[in-house]
This record gives sequence, C-alpha cells and structure tokens, in this order.
Amino acid sequence: AEKLEVLVMETRKTKLGADHPDMLTSMNNLAFTWQVQDRFADALALMEDCDRARQRVLGADHPETLSSLATLVKWRR
Repeated sequence: AEKLEVLVMETRKTKLGADHPDMLTSMNNLAFTWQVQDRFADALALMEDCDRARQRVLGADHPETLSSLATLVKWRR
C-alpha cells in the first residue's frame, strides 16, 4: 500500500502541483500509513507539512484542514 500511495502522491504532485487539494489528500493518506507502520516521526513530519499546506490553500476553517489539525493534536499526545 505504501508504494502505491507514494506513487500516487508523486504523480499528483507532478501533474496537479504541490498545493493541489488532491495532492494534499495523498500526503494525508501516506502520513496515516506511516503512522500505522510505526514510522511516527515520518508520519508526524508529513502531517505537519500537509496541515501547513492545507491552511495556506484551503483556509484554517476548511474541514480537511481541521481534520489535519485534529490528527496532529492526537499524534502529539
């Protein structure tokens, strides 16, 4: 699953751009995969990048941004 998620993320980044909402969704998905694989530091760093980008692109009140923020709060506990 991880290899496919990386491929999808990289393809979306190339075709759609680094700030496209679909690319940010791919970042989010990969972060969750890494978290499940106990790659916590990698997962946290990617989710932080995703959250910053979502705040910039979608706005602080967007549901996907709020979801990223909630995930970060949970993971930092």
